Amino acid sequence: MTTRMTDHMKRADAGFRPLYAVESAIRASSLEPLLVHLVKLRASQINGCAFCIQMHVAEALKDGETPLRLHMLPAWRESPLYSPRERAALAWTEALTLLPETGAPDADWDAVEAAFDANERAWLTLAIGAINLWNRVQAGLRVPHATTLPGPRADAA
Repeated sequence: MTTRMTDHMKRADAGFRPLYAVESAIRASSLEPLLVHLVKLRASQINGCAFCIQMHVAEALKDGETPLRLHMLPAWRESPLYSPRERAALAWTEALTLLPETGAPDADWDAVEAAFDANERAWLTLAIGAINLWNRVQAGLRVPHATTLPGPRADAA
């Protein structure tokens, strides 16, 4: 893989500054940090963004997510490790990330409505849109990912 650009954030600083502000606002929202990590990681997996996959795995581990849940994320539908709220968020993430194929089905929205209040639904949808934008920038420019993760935790399983 050949990196296409390494100074894109500096070159488009006026455009990236608001994106960082969006990320700060998402972190300050009522959404649980671990749920946001799962959403960002799942979208990044679908989009094949190595930079974002590494970054969100590292952040999730630092925030206390377990390695097993991160490993099982591509098969979340077949795993009992995720709560109904996380399942609704992951289904909505997949629906919006694959929007041309899914059309954002009513069934997925109904699950989101059942699990999230109106404010959380807005923040969740914004978080999904934001990570899809980041994936397109970082994967499109083939930005290299870090090659390390936080050290293993004794209580992680």
